[in-house]
Amino acid sequence: MVELPSTNAELVDRARRGAAPGTVLAVDFQSDGRGRRDRSWVAPPRSGLAFSFLLRPHQVPIERWAWMSLLVGLAVDAAVNAAGAPAALKWPNDVTVHGRKIAGILLERVDTPGGAALVAGIGLNVSTTREELPVSGATSLRLENADITDRSLLLRSCLRNVEALYRSWTASAGDPAGGIQSSYVRRCETLGQRVTIFNPDGSESTGLAEAIDEAGRRVVDGKPVSVGDVVHVRPAS
Repeated sequence: MVELPSTNAELVDRARRGAAPGTVLAVDFQSDGRGRRDRSWVAPPRSGLAFSFLLRPHQVPIERWAWMSLLVGLAVDAAVNAAGAPAALKWPNDVTVHGRKIAGILLERVDTPGGAALVAGIGLNVSTTREELPVSGATSLRLENADITDRSLLLRSCLRNVEALYRSWTASAGDPAGGIQSSYVRRCETLGQRVTIFNPDGSESTGLAEAIDEAGRRVVDGKPVSVGDVVHVRPAS
């Protein structure tokens, strides 16, 4: 069994030591998997897909890099749908099925001797049972009766999707969103709904999720909200 504490942490270290763009690390088990804001990602051995990959998009202005978080979400969303589960996206990049989280994504910018780089980590629940899920609001491909639960096939599907979207994004120099804004808007399930935003200072605010702007920010009641400005976004009760 291939095991690491965290594929992201390992690949961040390798990036600083000169690892090439396109490097992929996939494991059977992470003992210290991480999500956004240092949340943990827990899954029994071989029950899910856990992998990270390295990109060095030096040809793209750094202010556009925020779109990479949404791009990777789109790629995983497409792979889950292709596997036979009706997935959707919750901004910025949680992949859900029937409102339950099936995949989480963590992107980290890394300063290296060769310039800034991006490490993206993905955790996808594949054969996880209901009893094995860490929270009640999660699900897995097995629980959703997906057609494909082979982790190797799912890994290839995710990486093919990332490659296709990444090529389009890097080639669209005149578009801040790199040509993926309309695709993301079609897949984002909470646009048009009232949402509650949980802020880092502990406060909450509620408003209508109206749009995704050219910087990849969610627009709530006319106000742009970036990924770094929020702890969590949920449909308003």
